[in-house]
Amino acid sequence: MTIIRLMEITERQKEILGTIVKEYVSSAKPVSSELIEKKYKFKVCPATIRNEMQALTKKEYLMQPHTSAGRIPTDKGYRFWVDSFSEKEIFEVPDSLKIKKELEQETDTFAFAKRLTELLADLTEGLVVVRLFESDFVFKEGWEDVMREPEFEDKDCLLNFAEFLKDFENDIEGLKMDSGVKVFIGEENLFDKGDEFCAIVAHCQFPKKEQGIISIVGPKRMAYEKNINLINSLMKLLEEF
Repeated sequence: MTIIRLMEITERQKEILGTIVKEYVSSAKPVSSELIEKKYKFKVCPATIRNEMQALTKKEYLMQPHTSAGRIPTDKGYRFWVDSFSEKEIFEVPDSLKIKKELEQETDTFAFAKRLTELLADLTEGLVVVRLFESDFVFKEGWEDVMREPEFEDKDCLLNFAEFLKDFENDIEGLKMDSGVKVFIGEENLFDKGDEFCAIVAHCQFPKKEQGIISIVGPKRMAYEKNINLINSLMKLLEEF
């Protein structure tokens, strides 16, 4: 696991970085200064936006995959973005209330965990992996959605994900934590072949006080804010069962 060290950046650079992360997560295409200038109102000239993007690239928050292309976030850029909203108050996600209504009908722990995995997979773009420790059982849902991500058009990326997921499943119990949500981005991952992927992981208590882990796994280009808030909301919801 690599610890990413963050450098200080200006408020304008933070705003531009956040915009690029959100735009890239949505489009899966490198983001240009021209697109930012046309689509967002930064109240500065295009040259200033280009200079700020160059500064963020120099500080390794952004990278330029091709000479003529726009920028995409690096692991460091994603980490800064995740930390920026993780420090804020977590808001309740409306979808968690729908999940609660569905789960109230399940009394068996296995059926509960299986249905939770299915519901969570429907709400995210990642592969959902739920592990019950005492039962030593793993539920997985979301293969169809995650395989549609453009990253997996690359055969090597697909093979790396399969190997990463195998190690992740086998050693998921080693990710046990006291509380809160942990996010492993790219080179922060604890397992081999994880440099291209992200894992959002939370230690939870299921019905009948069975301990387990809920995780969302997929490419680094993930809807972090939505998924982290959803997991946080679920953790609070599970305390009521």
